[in-house]
Amino acid sequence: MTTETNIPALTTLEYVAYIDDSGQLPEQFQGKIGVYAIFDQAKLLQFVGYSRDVYLSLRQHLVRQPQQCYWVKVQTIERPSRTILESIENAWIAENGSVPSGNGENQETWTQPIDAKKVMTPEEQANYQKPTNDELTQIKIIKNVARRVEAEIIASLEARGLQTQIRFNPKLKEEGLLDLK
Repeated sequence: MTTETNIPALTTLEYVAYIDDSGQLPEQFQGKIGVYAIFDQAKLLQFVGYSRDVYLSLRQHLVRQPQQCYWVKVQTIERPSRTILESIENAWIAENGSVPSGNGENQETWTQPIDAKKVMTPEEQANYQKPTNDELTQIKIIKNVARRVEAEIIASLEARGLQTQIRFNPKLKEEGLLDLK
């Protein structure tokens, strides 16, 4: 069990490719409890988090921030302990010397479902805001915006070679939100 005194330094951990040569995410973290640090293509720290299932969290971050997720470092622990997980998270952020943008001003984009309404085109906004629209028409427009954003995310991940299937929660699309199922 990891304790305060033996928190591994982030610099001592190996970089693991977010998407490996066969197009898969790091499956060795499936069902594992741990702390993870996500790095961009230039290996600059973008986000530090912890989870009861590191693999599922990594998938979620990848669809929310596909251009920021290239490398990851992970420290797993055997038994869930929020105190230990938070200690490691805080130590890594301190070791970095500054708060990564994903833990600071951009935290919402890393930790909350994607809000497709925020990326509506001017045409989509005009269509959505027509005074003649009823609620059903607005839901339909929002769903289509969510589908467009989903297609863009999937296309960008496929361009990076991702083979792992990504499925978004269909119920959330009616609200214009994208989150993995």
